[in-house]
Amino acid sequence: MIEKNLVVGGKRKTSIAKAMIKEGKGNITINKIPYENLNFFSKLAIGEPVEITKKVIGHFNFDIEVNVNGGGSESRIVSSRLAIARALANFTKSEELKKAFSRYDKNLLIADTRRKEPNKPGDSKARSKRQKSFR
Repeated sequence: MIEKNLVVGGKRKTSIAKAMIKEGKGNITINKIPYENLNFFSKLAIGEPVEITKKVIGHFNFDIEVNVNGGGSESRIVSSRLAIARALANFTKSEELKKAFSRYDKNLLIADTRRKEPNKPGDSKARSKRQKSFR
């Protein structure tokens, strides 16, 4: 049996996740920690692509290893979720699965490219200026 691996990436703000997917028993690890050990809301976010895959394909027999670097805890979760969904879509090559992902949440397959706006020269904020009174 030829073992097929696929590496897919996902980004959110400054965090970068790389997901490696292969046939297996349905284990998902994030930085070598099983995703079941994460806190409740993080576990739900990571589990969304898994549940959609189970509904559309009928099974989830893939092992996914995710390595995440940079960013804060929330952006790491969102980038991991994006990488997992992209890996599942590319590995199964199912057009129906891609449509189900985009119907549920567009950000499961497409990265959110918003970034922090830089501060303007001579000011400590990006937008609102200090008020000036001419009295």
